[in-house]
Amino acid sequence: MKNKNSFLVFGVCLSLAILFPDFAHAGLEGSLEGLKYKLTGVILPLLAVMGIALSALSLFTGNPNAKQHIAYAILGCIFGFGAQAIVDFIAQTVR
Repeated sequence: MKNKNSFLVFGVCLSLAILFPDFAHAGLEGSLEGLKYKLTGVILPLLAVMGIALSALSLFTGNPNAKQHIAYAILGCIFGFGAQAIVDFIAQTVR
């Protein structure tokens, strides 16, 4: 019974924090900016380096599909890093 009540209180507090972010001392825009920074500043470069490194390893080991792996890694980097520029361009056009 105690576990059920604590789960209910936690659910109500979480719902209030989501519905009223000012009470949680966090705004939606700030949260989205933080998420954008984590994706474009941390995760994307890490994935780009890993993709290029794995495709280079594929090339050095003599994999017949190595050129295709390198092309996919480079295209992934272009689309990944270019996505932010496209979003910024659209945002400036709309404003």
